[in-house]
Amino acid sequence: MEKAKRTTVRRSSALTREGIITAAIEILDTAGETGLTFQSLSKKLKTGPGALYWHISDKSDLLAAACDAVIAPKLEIQSVGATPQKIVRDIAGALFDTIDRHPWVGAALIRLPGKMPMVRVLECLGQQVGALNVPENDQWILVSTLLMYILGVAGQNAANAQLAQELALERSHFLNEVSTAWSKLPMTGFAFTRSMAARLQNHNDREDFLSGVDIILRGAKFA
Repeated sequence: MEKAKRTTVRRSSALTREGIITAAIEILDTAGETGLTFQSLSKKLKTGPGALYWHISDKSDLLAAACDAVIAPKLEIQSVGATPQKIVRDIAGALFDTIDRHPWVGAALIRLPGKMPMVRVLECLGQQVGALNVPENDQWILVSTLLMYILGVAGQNAANAQLAQELALERSHFLNEVSTAWSKLPMTGFAFTRSMAARLQNHNDREDFLSGVDIILRGAKFA
């Protein structure tokens, strides 16, 4: 009994929270959130599930820590000489790229509203909105709008990419097929969609996303 206890202590002390988080991110990137379990994590780290609890309280804690580890470095935007609008744009672009590379991050952020990864993003956006001299009563609305737009569009883009991969769809071929279908829609009732058919073929998801951020900021009222 005593020998087993000493073995458990040695195993737990050989682990670090940072090492566990790094392994969790690797699992999340390859198997998604459903693939991340304490069993799969302990197998990857060659330890017992019980040893993980010395460093991580539960899966929610682990997911929040993994999400924060991925996001925090991307929010260190160089702001020397940059306008608040430019910094917000850079933050949005960094989050879009991060969620594109780590599709699980978008869903994780939405389910962690009060924890550090989301709070960190909220604070970064809030500081820049404050620097824009947006009236205090409107700051929360603008930050919330930006946050929901960024997470919604970036998350959908990542989901589309995953679906295309699962179905072995080639992006340009898929867009050409949709564009052709749109161009054949009747003008009555579908005038806008038909008019966008040609544009759909060559649009850039990231550029469209950032243009949306610009539109939101242009609509803000500054003091």
